[in-house]
Amino acid sequence: MRIRPYIESKDYKYLEKWIDSERIHALWCANQIPYPVSKEGFHDLLEKNAAEYGDSAFVATEDNGEAVGFFCYSVNVEDNTGFLKFIIVDGRKRGAGYGKKMLQLAVRYAFLLTGAESVGLNVFEENSAAKHCYESVGFIETSTKKDIFTYNNESWGRCRMTVGKPAKAGSYA
Repeated sequence: MRIRPYIESKDYKYLEKWIDSERIHALWCANQIPYPVSKEGFHDLLEKNAAEYGDSAFVATEDNGEAVGFFCYSVNVEDNTGFLKFIIVDGRKRGAGYGKKMLQLAVRYAFLLTGAESVGLNVFEENSAAKHCYESVGFIETSTKKDIFTYNNESWGRCRMTVGKPAKAGSYA
């Protein structure tokens, strides 16, 4: 697996297939864009987050170049922390280690290339599979806000998870 910058003309066709239900959509982006996702809506979200937060969009690919995952990453240079968001893996690949491998590469990128001292992310408490994946990479829950998001008749809590830079350079996730 490799990570590289997201290329809309090449990668959007994969991503739109992964967000195949309203629930997956809500878990993925907290309804920051309408469902179903459109190329224009997704592009506008990426542009807005790039301008406001410095987000860069990435895809994880198989060795043959096929996209299998997506995430955005930004680094706050004032406190030297990285942040991951909009993390998703091809639904056909979930549970097979793709998310873990993608996040290991993302964390390695954050520590080695952007110099972040820690990397954070948010995940809904209801997304136990994603939370387990993040824990397998070394993220730990640092805070939880209950009832932060409503989906249908459900009230979801949001967990903040963080992984710190290892003391030993060769021990990155």
